[in-house]
Amino acid sequence: MMKRTVITSLTAIMMMAVTPAFAQEENGFKKFNVREAFTENGFQWFHDAELLAAGDKEKSNAMTIGWGGIGTLWGRTALTVYVAEKRYTKEFLDKAEYFTVMVFDVKDSKVLNYMGYNSGRDGDKAQALGLHTAYTANGTPYYTEATMVIECKIMYAAPFDPQYFKSDAPKKMYANFPAGIHSMYIGEVVNAWKK
Repeated sequence: MMKRTVITSLTAIMMMAVTPAFAQEENGFKKFNVREAFTENGFQWFHDAELLAAGDKEKSNAMTIGWGGIGTLWGRTALTVYVAEKRYTKEFLDKAEYFTVMVFDVKDSKVLNYMGYNSGRDGDKAQALGLHTAYTANGTPYYTEATMVIECKIMYAAPFDPQYFKSDAPKKMYANFPAGIHSMYIGEVVNAWKK
């Protein structure tokens, strides 16, 4: 009996050693199923402004986003974000396999403002704000101060093609938009956590 207990205990210790520690749980997040427990209004959610982050443990960047979509595509739970060609974060997204979208408490609007009006080319925005960067088990960056983190695996990425603009809305948008045409990134939601 003693031998069996020792082997069982040793097996449990070995499993803990190979099972990655989930930083999200360490930082006060609980995993949730977006299909069952996402209660936000999809038509309003991106208007409230979220942060988009991409990169790896060596270098990452985040930016404020106000455009996006949620739903299903190709039989997958999907989240779509749009990033203009001159945004620094686009360089990270174009090399990434995953990205995160983060929600911050309304009282943290300084985070959203700063991330939206300053470029990571000019310095580490997270450090300037005192944010703490952590990483998912897939190595995707997020900030521990967020209240919700959704991690997506990129399924499709492409820039908008002006020849397919069917109304005046996009034509007017890009007529005097210095950041350039947006690219669309469709990600399969692979993980979601909230506090």
